[in-house]
Formats: sequence, C-alpha cells, structure tokens
Amino acid sequence: MMTYEEYLDEVTTLIVEKYDVSDAAAIKIVVKAQDAGYFVAHDDKASMRTLDRAHEDARTLFKAGTPVKGAPVKGAAPKGK
Repeated sequence: MMTYEEYLDEVTTLIVEKYDVSDAAAIKIVVKAQDAGYFVAHDDKASMRTLDRAHEDARTLFKAGTPVKGAPVKGAAPKGK
C-alpha cells in the first residue's frame, strides 16, 4: 500500500504521463481535488490507495476539469510564439 502522500504523487505523475500536461498543471488538478475533499476517503482507507485506483482517479480528475486554464501543455510552445 502507498501512503497518502505517495498516492497523491502517483496520481499527479499519471496525469502528467497519460495526458501530456505539465507538472504544474497536474499538481493544480490534484491540489484542487484535494481541496474539494476528493481524497478524504483515500486518506481514511489505505485499501483505496492502489495503483489501479490511481489510474482511475487520474482519468477522472483529468476529465473533470483539465487542462487547467492557463496551464501549459507539456511541450507546447508559449503563447505568441
């Protein structure tokens, strides 16, 4: 089992790798979800902190509100260039 912090890191990493967004954008997605209480059950129940669940959560969070407005997609040219 992953610790709560490891789990959040894994979800963030999966968002970056699977959806080709910047680290900063992925962090914003996860922090926003955490602030909204999305991960409360994960903190309470270690059994929810699995790699399979991290893949599901990464997909859910990415589809729910991404890319974060104004956050660059990894590898994209800056605005105006």
